[in-house]
Amino acid sequence: MSLSVLSRKEKERVIRRLLIQAPPGEFVNAFDDLCLLIRDEKLMHQQGECAGHQHCQKYSVPLCIDGNPVLLSHHNVVGDFRFFDFQSKLSFKFDLLQNQLKDIQSHGIIRNETEYLRNVVLCALKLYVNDHYPAGNCNVLRKTVKKKEFLIACIEDHSYETRDCWNGLWKSKWIFQINPFLTQVTGRIFVQAHFFKAVNLHIEISKDLKESLEVVNQAQLALNFARLVEEQENIFQAAVLEELQELSNEALRKILRRDLPVTRTLIDWQRILSDLNLVMYPKLGYVIYSRSVLCNWII
Repeated sequence: MSLSVLSRKEKERVIRRLLIQAPPGEFVNAFDDLCLLIRDEKLMHQQGECAGHQHCQKYSVPLCIDGNPVLLSHHNVVGDFRFFDFQSKLSFKFDLLQNQLKDIQSHGIIRNETEYLRNVVLCALKLYVNDHYPAGNCNVLRKTVKKKEFLIACIEDHSYETRDCWNGLWKSKWIFQINPFLTQVTGRIFVQAHFFKAVNLHIEISKDLKESLEVVNQAQLALNFARLVEEQENIFQAAVLEELQELSNEALRKILRRDLPVTRTLIDWQRILSDLNLVMYPKLGYVIYSRSVLCNWII
């Protein structure tokens, strides 16, 4: 169906849906491509602002305020397309298309024991992130639900390599309630990758977790929490790598007409050619050389 046939409301729904589906790191590219199709600048910017706000929450878009990283999520939304940062105590709007903060305002917080614990947990989490992520960011938020206080820890790292035709995102979220002796930690780890060089391939992997954590004191709680996150994310990473290796092997088996031995060692084809006296037969030598390239690629 032509876009000119759609009503304005239908166009708005289509634009929002397509922009929200944009993979992490590709929102602006998707917006620019849609602008060429829609040719309605006012409509595109209206829907781009709304979709960009949702995109930031969905993929924990990182910012830097006063030298401190801030991860945007639905947990620090304060209404009217505004976000709140606990460290700088500022609320603001973020224009994803222009990549800039707007309408920055001061926003006070209640300083209590939970706020102190939030800072302690953030320090412990930063040590873990700095040791395990090349360019990772983390943030710890606090939230009160039905007079119960929760801490929400968020981790994000990404690598957007558009020139090499791939983008990847790792993010995780951990929530636990402030209890005197024992608390339950609810976590979710999410990985998304997009390859678009010779094929349009999307990979999304996620895992939900629930673990118990003993509460002794604030310092010990923060250290135990960081160890818990490290242990669970290491387990998840190992499982993902194993699954992708199995997927790769399975794909190769389907592509090849017959199974080839995978020795994971380099083969000295020149020595084999010399031993078999095949140098004088260019055509046969070419066949063996082609297979050597394939085997080296598999290895």
